[in-house]
Amino acid sequence: MSGPSSMAAAAAAISDDSRYVDDSDQIRSLLRNLPSLKGPYAPVDWAAFPATPQAAFVQWLRDAIAEGGKTAAASATPYEPHAMTVSTVDAEGLPDARVLILKNVDGRGWHFAVKAASPKGRQLTANPACSLTFYWSSLGRQVRIRGRALPLPVEECAADFLARPLASRVSAVASPQSEVMVDPGTSENELSKRTAEVQALFDKDPEYVSPGWLVYAVAPTDVEFWQGATDRQHHRLRQGGEPPKPKMVRFRKFGQTLGSAATTYEHDSVHTRDVLYLKGHL
Repeated sequence: MSGPSSMAAAAAAISDDSRYVDDSDQIRSLLRNLPSLKGPYAPVDWAAFPATPQAAFVQWLRDAIAEGGKTAAASATPYEPHAMTVSTVDAEGLPDARVLILKNVDGRGWHFAVKAASPKGRQLTANPACSLTFYWSSLGRQVRIRGRALPLPVEECAADFLARPLASRVSAVASPQSEVMVDPGTSENELSKRTAEVQALFDKDPEYVSPGWLVYAVAPTDVEFWQGATDRQHHRLRQGGEPPKPKMVRFRKFGQTLGSAATTYEHDSVHTRDVLYLKGHL
């Protein structure tokens, strides 16, 4: 019989198994000594924060891109401020996550592209509920978006596909994403043959569009903007969801008002030092 107790017993049974980790104490110490939230970080003017999550996100994205230019000049590591973690759920309700590239942001939401036959494509077809997470470590900022992924019109999906580099289009058509390679050697040979066939197809028809190419826009239900702090007194602004009354709230500790524009909202679940700004519905 499965349950919390049986799961705990199973975890305890493997905790000392060297097949998993030779020295977990050493790993724990290693992780504890890694730096995080070093800062310093620029303050955020929450009072002047944009009214819509899309506008606020674009403002932070531009900051991340500008910061990335400085980082790229000092490091050979590519900086990808438009990379995001897209989380979905499968038919059993288990979470799945992967990193994708943001394609666009507009009034409809945050855009990304998928192959309809891929695991994420099938999951979104069955259940469009998903979340996006952006993290820009050099700024100490994170954005979390929850909503529903809605497919864009066929014309927009086609335009996105044709805007991709030729090699990416060929790969998208030729490769069966996430399928098991029973015999890696044979599968690689078959993929090479298939790639050559698809390349010939594009040579003949440069405007060919994969029929399974989809672009989704995540229409947000709630969006949280998080600004980290070196003293761990982090700030959050959440737009959407079900806000408490009054309409705009920000709090730090029980009974502490943070300025004339705010009203203290006391709630049993509020026990952190985070500052939370809650705005009205999207």
